[in-house]
Amino acid sequence: MSQDRVRWEYETLRPPREATKKEASDPKAELNALGEEGWELVETVEYTGGGTKFLLFKRPIDDGAT
Repeated sequence: MSQDRVRWEYETLRPPREATKKEASDPKAELNALGEEGWELVETVEYTGGGTKFLLFKRPIDDGAT
């Protein structure tokens, strides 16, 4: 494998739901926590018919940490 090739790891977050389970609550705290850990939001995975099921994040793998 080339030393210049970036390898990625992925994380998902299910947006928190309000009491009705139909409305998403503001995930700002969770997003900030993931951002502090180096995660970047790259995509949303939607339910059929609308609504966000998952938020998808990625960050480079730190090969020096293993």
